[in-house]
Amino acid sequence: MHADRQGRLDGYAMLSAAAVQEMASWRQDLHRHPETAFDEHRTAGKIAGLLRSFGLEVATGIGRTGVVGTLRAGEGKRAIGLRADMDALHLHEQGDVPHRSRHDGRMHACGHDGHCAMLLGAAKHLAESRSFDGAIQFIFQPAEENEGGGQEMMEDGLFERFPVDGVYGMHNWPGLPLGQMAMHPGPMMMAFDLFEIRLRGKGGHAAMPERVRDVVVAQAQLVTALQSIVSRNVDPLDCAVLSVTQVEAGSTWNIIPEQALLRGTVRYVNPAAQAVIESRMRALVDSISLAMGVEAEMDYWYRYPATINAEAETSLAADVAASLLGVANVRTNMRPSMASEDFAFMLQARPGCYAWLGVDGPAPGAGLHSPHYDFNDQALAIGAAYWIKLAETALAPAAKAAEQ
Repeated sequence: MHADRQGRLDGYAMLSAAAVQEMASWRQDLHRHPETAFDEHRTAGKIAGLLRSFGLEVATGIGRTGVVGTLRAGEGKRAIGLRADMDALHLHEQGDVPHRSRHDGRMHACGHDGHCAMLLGAAKHLAESRSFDGAIQFIFQPAEENEGGGQEMMEDGLFERFPVDGVYGMHNWPGLPLGQMAMHPGPMMMAFDLFEIRLRGKGGHAAMPERVRDVVVAQAQLVTALQSIVSRNVDPLDCAVLSVTQVEAGSTWNIIPEQALLRGTVRYVNPAAQAVIESRMRALVDSISLAMGVEAEMDYWYRYPATINAEAETSLAADVAASLLGVANVRTNMRPSMASEDFAFMLQARPGCYAWLGVDGPAPGAGLHSPHYDFNDQALAIGAAYWIKLAETALAPAAKAAEQ
């Protein structure tokens, strides 16, 4: 097997054409039947059934709808976790692929269908080969999209019930060519928080603003002021983004409303930056509402921590990827993404590595969360081969590990 600098692949000896086609059929079936956060009942049932058919021990209902398949070989005591996310998005698919979503308003626009298929393909191969020494926990996680399924699995005792020494995740990455992967130690993705600001004033006729306490003007002042927090309070060398994403007020032309609402997100890697941002937000909400003569309440929710890779596990993962794709096709210098991932909860509990898998062909496809997105099935063999080789390397028999 070889991958050149354009990421074109000659094939993987460890995976037959029939195995790759089978993964594609699983992936496309999951794509036709997308299920969103904590509603992944059909998806979980299909995955559990396949894992049992491969001969794995299977547990369901972990973190509500999560699935864990356990595979053991040899006498080794070490164990690793390999994780794929299962949920789809609330989005109406606009592509015209034959396996288009059958459920209006739901689609696999982030490639989680591909993630599941690749991990299933690896599980089947490893169950047949038993080419490792120890235990592999195949973790199929619900509700990655905003709802914290990774945290739910951790709170349900994931690593107490299914012990691992290290844990690994992977996400397809538009913008990275097919045949390449990316990973580096330290932050891969940012922490993610949510906020909501509610304003209450005195409504009235738009022609008589002197008789009201205008929440719309206060709302506009806040939107502008919030944008100064990162640029004027956070160290420029710290990554942070505050975005107002929802602005709601009023329902007609000639009435100044009594209530207004702001919602948005805060992303960061340094907890010290987060503390500054939240503190300044609360101060601005209090001062602007006081100045404008309206009442204000703010809620702030901590959601996902930063996704931070461990040094040793990332070095191992990069070596594995390089052995499959060639050193030139493993990127270790890509900038972290300002997006977020609840795989971070697993990395807080165990050392591990989160990697990006290239999926772009000669002409780049739609980006993640686009209504036109569809996972590139040509990446299935690469992702499955990475999981297989990673398991074989991390859990190599003692004699073989000594040779390496």
